[in-house]
Amino acid sequence: MTSLFTPVINGARLSDQVAQQLGDGIRKGRLAAGEKLPTEARLVEQFQVSRTVVREAISRLKSLGLVDSRQGSGVFVSTTLRYTPLDFDARHSSSREAVVQLAEVRRALEAEAAGLAAQRRTAADVRQLKASVQALDKQVRAGGNGVAEDLAFHRAIAQAAHNPFLIGTLDYLAQFMHGAIAVTRANEARRADFAAQVRQEHAAVVDAIAAGEVARARRAAARHMTNAMRRIQQAETAFWQEEGARLATPLVKHA
Repeated sequence: MTSLFTPVINGARLSDQVAQQLGDGIRKGRLAAGEKLPTEARLVEQFQVSRTVVREAISRLKSLGLVDSRQGSGVFVSTTLRYTPLDFDARHSSSREAVVQLAEVRRALEAEAAGLAAQRRTAADVRQLKASVQALDKQVRAGGNGVAEDLAFHRAIAQAAHNPFLIGTLDYLAQFMHGAIAVTRANEARRADFAAQVRQEHAAVVDAIAAGEVARARRAAARHMTNAMRRIQQAETAFWQEEGARLATPLVKHA
């Protein structure tokens, strides 16, 4: 295990770097399904970061469905990963282009996921959707970026669709979505009108799914992604010169 990971460096967010190395180890088979991750103390030593950084990285991997916690035993690589990693190369895209391109892919998938969710959702699914929105709002009110909670909301929609292939596809895309959502949420946090629009769009998707209105759910999900692209395209130049480009680095440089 000692040769698997290298200390992270300043630059991109430390927890993102830790999560990237651990995720790569899982996706490339260096960490096998069901294998226990090193202890928190060991990861702190290997990556030379704080416990808080390690915990944030593990939380991200959980949101991606790559690892599971077992009470009293530790953290283990998920045994339910059923997809074969694809190879997306966005290195030749700019930060803005990469985020918009991923949103185009998400628009098609998430519109269908929302439509299927409206058709197949159970009462438990609806409760989970509403709880995920509440968790996102709570995190934002507490001053957090809400990235993990936003990702969890979109996964809850896929779960309500009850299609394991769709869920698996979105789980794979989640490694890219995390970076893209970090960018979009950072941009939206700079403007109160953008933040309000996002809350309204999320509510519209949930309402349509809960009501079982398939066509309206598809439209609401597609509109949300279209508007996300519009908000990115309207981002100030200063945003891309500073925070936006930094947050998009894992997405642009992923190979």
